[in-house]
Amino acid sequence: MTTAQRLHIVPSQFMVEHLPNATFPDDDEWIALVRAPEGLTVVRDASPFAEAERWIGFYGDASHGLETPGMLAAIVGPLAAAGISVFVASTFHADLVLVPEHRLKDAITALRDAGHRVENSAGTLPAG
Repeated sequence: MTTAQRLHIVPSQFMVEHLPNATFPDDDEWIALVRAPEGLTVVRDASPFAEAERWIGFYGDASHGLETPGMLAAIVGPLAAAGISVFVASTFHADLVLVPEHRLKDAITALRDAGHRVENSAGTLPAG
């Protein structure tokens, strides 16, 4: 089994927020929520006016289900080796892997070097 994947860059930019005293956000403008003892983590589309760090998402185009081992590791491993931070929100079918916007080019290079195909909505991204 190969873990090389075709990844699409999600057209949206995201923000990752920590709400330490919340159990649910005040609005319904979120993409993913994780409730933990230390508070709520919220992933949402980045506002054009927000000064928070922006994250770019990679999402696989092939559903792999929960029983397929190594799919997420095949993506985050090369990013970790390149020193790129990630935030991951997993779905039933695939994983949304976020990287800081300023590291996008480095992330694309690391993923391609690991054998993944990286595309945006217009098709394959140019090299470099």
